[in-house]
Amino acid sequence: MSSAKDVQGPRARGPEAAPGGGADPEPPPGQGSVPEPPARGRGADPEPPPPGGVLWSLSGDIRALLMLPAALTLQVAHPAVGAGVDEHSVFRTDPWGRGERSLRSLQLWVYGGAEAAEEGRRLRMLHRTIQGTDTRGRRYHALTPANYAWVHATGFPVYQHAARYLIRPMTPAQERALYAEWLQVGRILGIHDRDMPQTVEEFWPYWKKMLAEEIEATTVVRELVDVDQPVPPPDRGPWPLRAVLRALWPVLLPPLAHFRRFATIGLMPPDARAAVGLPWSAEQEKRLRRMCAVLRVVVPVLPERLRYLPRARTARAAHRTAAPHG
Repeated sequence: MSSAKDVQGPRARGPEAAPGGGADPEPPPGQGSVPEPPARGRGADPEPPPPGGVLWSLSGDIRALLMLPAALTLQVAHPAVGAGVDEHSVFRTDPWGRGERSLRSLQLWVYGGAEAAEEGRRLRMLHRTIQGTDTRGRRYHALTPANYAWVHATGFPVYQHAARYLIRPMTPAQERALYAEWLQVGRILGIHDRDMPQTVEEFWPYWKKMLAEEIEATTVVRELVDVDQPVPPPDRGPWPLRAVLRALWPVLLPPLAHFRRFATIGLMPPDARAAVGLPWSAEQEKRLRRMCAVLRVVVPVLPERLRYLPRARTARAAHRTAAPHG
């Protein structure tokens, strides 16, 4: 199990808090957003989550990478979001670039300091002209608050659930801390408080209502869990590695696609999984628990350069250097 020093923020004897950052770091077109907030000069920028908090400690943990596909799949299970991604996103033609940009954006929300608010403004500008018709024939716009709020909201239940497997179950205090910090991230993205439940207790009825009334297996959902979906070999990294991957890609892709589906469905909250109609067996559950048990032992003992993503490592080191020594 993870050590006590793995987690910062509110604690109540032992369990680690869940990593945050589940919302798609580069919100897909059609997801909805909110009207552009006042310009910089008319008010202070929203503050990112605090150093030493739940998200600061864990959103850069490499285990969070396994949680993101479940959140992304839930985002595009919304008819408007799914339609926007289907019609406007480059996730099919440039999946590796899309993933790299998304991860960079996500890390900025938590570790970017003053850059966090600037990234939020960039994302809102990116989607101001995007609109269309969703899978139910309804008009959508990328600045529709309800759609954008859903994209952001998916991160909290996914990471709260996935932490039970990959880290530890959250205590009530950790859950409230995670949600409060997730609201801070929402403000960076331009989500007004009136468009998001403001407490954990208010969140769960909203969640259940969305699962019952809105969520469905959209075209993009089906593609994301389809093991036969074509994916080009990685085009990032040193060219010798790219050349090797390109040569081996026909052999590597099938097992990677099956693992992607396994992790996506397995780390999705069961009620959401049922709402989307994704199958999950008792045998798969056993396999997931075995895999996560290994990760709970191995990851906490890794050196920081292997355990944390680059921006997280840099920010954490800078924070330790700046902290007063007592």
